[in-house]
Amino acid sequence: MSNTMQPAPDKAHEHDHDAIERLVEPSRQSPFVRGLNTVVRSREMSILLVLLLLIAVTTSVTPSFLFSENGWRDLLLTPSILLLLAVGQASVIITRNVDLSVGSVLAITAYLSGRLFIDVPGIPIVAVFVIGVAVGALLGLINGVLVALGRVPALVITLGTLYIYRGVVLTWAGSDRINAGDMPRDFLQLGTATVFSIPVLFLIAVAVLGVVGYYLHFHRGGREMYAIGSDPDAAVLYGLRVRRRVLTAFMLSGGLAGLAGVVHAARYGTISSGAGYGIELEAVAAVVIGGVAIFGGSGSVWGAGLGAVLLVTIDRALPILGIPDFWQRAVVGVLIISAIVLDRVLANRRARKLIEARDVEGSSA
Repeated sequence: MSNTMQPAPDKAHEHDHDAIERLVEPSRQSPFVRGLNTVVRSREMSILLVLLLLIAVTTSVTPSFLFSENGWRDLLLTPSILLLLAVGQASVIITRNVDLSVGSVLAITAYLSGRLFIDVPGIPIVAVFVIGVAVGALLGLINGVLVALGRVPALVITLGTLYIYRGVVLTWAGSDRINAGDMPRDFLQLGTATVFSIPVLFLIAVAVLGVVGYYLHFHRGGREMYAIGSDPDAAVLYGLRVRRRVLTAFMLSGGLAGLAGVVHAARYGTISSGAGYGIELEAVAAVVIGGVAIFGGSGSVWGAGLGAVLLVTIDRALPILGIPDFWQRAVVGVLIISAIVLDRVLANRRARKLIEARDVEGSSA
């Protein structure tokens, strides 16, 4: 009698098969629909909506925030430096590391840019950009060698080089300050120049974002960085070139910090040894808020870029909305904690779905 109570084997198999199909149902959708759903449900879209809402509310209170003569330009221009740093920082964090030296690297290359114009009269502006990126990449390589070959935690190494690099620029610059009159007018005009009302420096940052984003998501080396961040030990066992990829990530971060230093010189025109002080923490915050997991292996530079723009916009908008300075800092802190908590919740949810799929497949075998 108990046998009559059991479903027929074919029925049971059909039930399990239907359960598996429900778990993988999105694969039945067309590529366009899948892509649209991915964009709509992405963390990047959520950040973009928050950013647009913040701009809309601030503009409704103070229309000049967006519609003044320089409102639109400043909205895009101000985040450009942090955006460059966030792209490089995201590449490092994806590999389950962190680079705390980017602010000091920015200071060195910013001061170097000014000195080049003073000490090498007539030097091409392009050459200054190339030298700044090269010096930043070299400093990033030092970080990468110590981390990848020395097998020392990146937090410790880059915290040390943060102070070392800052000490170098403090010793080099001392109390001297490079002023706008020491640099060519064409170079300084890059700080305010626009193309179709879009700042040139923002276009440079977006171009870098596009190139790095393409590399990470479509190039084999970029995908290996994600694999390393997801499970470094498994990446080694699988035969991935872990050291090379970690070196690449740190060189990329250093090179972009070097580029940010040159951009800083063009943007502000006045350079001192204190340039970029504390900006490394803002870069990490932008990356985490942008959806890059602090434990590596997931997230995108697109989200990191949006996180940088959101952070800078918050700094500009909250005083206009009359929010005290304490609560301005608290808002950023809440965003960081919320991003980390959300990452853990999503990671646990994905793990449960994988377990469910494995159990269903096992029962249907």
